[in-house]
Amino acid sequence: MKHLLVSLFLNMTLWFLPASTIHAAEPPAATYDLIVIEATPGGIATAVRAAREGLNVLLVNRTQHLGGIVANGLGVWDTLYEGRRSPIYDEVRRSIIEHYRLTYGEGSSQHIAALPGKSGHTNGRFEPSIAEKFLTELVVREKNITLLKGYVPASVMREDRMIQGITFQQFQGRETRTFVARFFADCTYEGDLLPLTGVTYRVGRESRAEFNEHHAGKIYLRPVKDAPTPEAASMAAMHDRLNLRKFPGFQEIVSPASTGEGDLNVQAFNYRTILTSNPSNRLPVEKPADYDPEFLSTLEFGSIVSPLPNKKIGWNRPQLVGPHQAYVEGDWPTRLKVMEQHWQATMGLLYYLQNDPAVPEERRRFFSTYGLAKDEFADNAHRPHEFYVREARRLTGRHIISQHDFTPVKGTSRTPIQHDSIAFADWYMDAHACTLGKSQGSLDEGKMMLHAETFPAQIPYRALLSPDLDNLLVPVCLSSTHVAWGAIRLEPTWMQVGESAGYACALAKNTGTTPASLDSARLVRTLSANHSMITFFNDVDISLDDPSIVAAQVFSTQGFFHDYDARLDHPLKTATAKVWLQTLQSRVSGPDAVQKTAAAVASAEAGYSSAITPEAWHEMLVLLGHKTAPVPAGSEITRGRALRDLNSAGQ
Repeated sequence: MKHLLVSLFLNMTLWFLPASTIHAAEPPAATYDLIVIEATPGGIATAVRAAREGLNVLLVNRTQHLGGIVANGLGVWDTLYEGRRSPIYDEVRRSIIEHYRLTYGEGSSQHIAALPGKSGHTNGRFEPSIAEKFLTELVVREKNITLLKGYVPASVMREDRMIQGITFQQFQGRETRTFVARFFADCTYEGDLLPLTGVTYRVGRESRAEFNEHHAGKIYLRPVKDAPTPEAASMAAMHDRLNLRKFPGFQEIVSPASTGEGDLNVQAFNYRTILTSNPSNRLPVEKPADYDPEFLSTLEFGSIVSPLPNKKIGWNRPQLVGPHQAYVEGDWPTRLKVMEQHWQATMGLLYYLQNDPAVPEERRRFFSTYGLAKDEFADNAHRPHEFYVREARRLTGRHIISQHDFTPVKGTSRTPIQHDSIAFADWYMDAHACTLGKSQGSLDEGKMMLHAETFPAQIPYRALLSPDLDNLLVPVCLSSTHVAWGAIRLEPTWMQVGESAGYACALAKNTGTTPASLDSARLVRTLSANHSMITFFNDVDISLDDPSIVAAQVFSTQGFFHDYDARLDHPLKTATAKVWLQTLQSRVSGPDAVQKTAAAVASAEAGYSSAITPEAWHEMLVLLGHKTAPVPAGSEITRGRALRDLNSAGQ
């Protein structure tokens, strides 16, 4: 099977011809503005945004197919927030939904499956081939993107704090190609550029003590129906008020087995296998040569994304806990062996579920209706080209995102303010099994789903930057602890972070600086003006062309909001206006300053204060040095109006 896999990779055909494709015999192009490694959705968003902003981009991909796990069986957009979040993610998602509407008709089963629902894993579902089509078309349309397929990074040329160039080697061959660039973005799922550059990164789990994270390290969690503590109940009630999809239930920590010790374990991997019940599109499942029902009976089987359009489902199992550890730091021959082991387990389990007498009849009957889909991954024996690498290396950046960044700050009703926020994460802290240990009815050791404990968080630009390099951005394997990683590792989040990285590279070039030296306030303003939701609000639609919404995003990074409600149409309280004024007068920024502002706003909003008058608001603007006409008497100064005034005056 290994030789078959290698042959399939060597003989993959190009589905789409990009505007500019490098062929092996061609000499290298001139220096690029940006080299993006891997056409994952995050990598595509990085490359496309940079190209649309005028940069000359080289996008390098390991296989002949673009789109990462989204194009390889993920089947669903994992978000809790339904609204718009960033232009490129919104564009892809809208294109996929429109494809099903236009192809099959409004209200067809395919169109309904592609639409978002109200709860759970229902933020639009899709077939991998359709996701690949639209993600690839994004790249194809950009004349400023050159695409190199079938290569992986092999070595890096570095001088002091700058990467000068990268040598790439054929994924299944010996030929190498070297390219130089101004900026570089590692958008691999594995963080493969990190060890080549010599920057510091993390693998595995931090101890509970390192960042004082309640759920860090070795941990056993037991599902319970009701909140295990009054604090958990209070958090759940606060969370239920947010405009997010809901998941039921709680988890409690099993003590003393949960020692909180750190280790090198990462959460389990698996294939996201596409199955169909359509007889004309279904392939039979053959009995494996090394069929081992005793082993297969121990594997999880029950996580399914359903329905996908056209009578398909996404099978999110089985997980092999243990063998995947070799993948993270392994070379590609090692990784291919790990992938093969997972695939054999997947096909073996499917045969077992369909045929073994030990399987309950109802379950056998269900799985017997499914087989591999003929129209998916046809050039790879209907096996996805990628498998689900849930966690690998993580950059040790200028800010390490931790569990605290997803927990409301005492005295406010929202998570810590990041003055350089470039995206937001809305998923819950979600880790799969790290070992096969169990204790007192717990889930597999390391598995956690902290639905009620996780709140939307801002992602700081600093988390993409290494302290040791100035022209490298890491939008996918960004800087985070293992616990926080579970809320970050979602494709919509990575697409937004990647697009923000593309904007950052364009701004850095236009201002003659490096990504590390870029004025983050300028980046915040650029993202806010271009419909990127860098802060979650319950009551804001980022897609609207409303300067008040742009201003709310900008000032959300300065502590102007103590909770998740912008209330742009509400009257501005005098006490709140004074806090905003004092903040702008002080011109002090940074993590501590913005958090103090948020706490002061919380106090101002909690106490009684009359609405500010137009005259008083005009006087405040004058104190700030803003030259503005008086507000007509009798006008109401809403929060949105005030933010708009401040933002326009400060530009």
